[in-house]
Amino acid sequence: MPPVHPLSRRRLLRHLLSGVPLASLFTRAARAAEAPLLAPDSPEAKALAYVADARSSKEAAAGNHCGDCALYQGPSGSTRGPCQIFAGKDVQSAGWCRSWAPQM
Repeated sequence: MPPVHPLSRRRLLRHLLSGVPLASLFTRAARAAEAPLLAPDSPEAKALAYVADARSSKEAAAGNHCGDCALYQGPSGSTRGPCQIFAGKDVQSAGWCRSWAPQM
């Protein structure tokens, strides 16, 4: 009997068609591990004017921060979480960058 692959084509297609994010296909242990925090002085952060505290940005509109951005993937109420823009890095939910987009 061939081994069962946790990420078969059929399972991948089922998840894609159901609208479940691809991140949910990874193991629980991989999801539980925290990614490193994005440093505001890193090149990718500087390119998008990322700041760890939105109140310190002259460009951010009042009340806009990573925690209420459509690209932020951290749980509601968390202090940090992953962002679709900065792959492999967590951002502060109080932070902000030029890619901020309202949640729909």
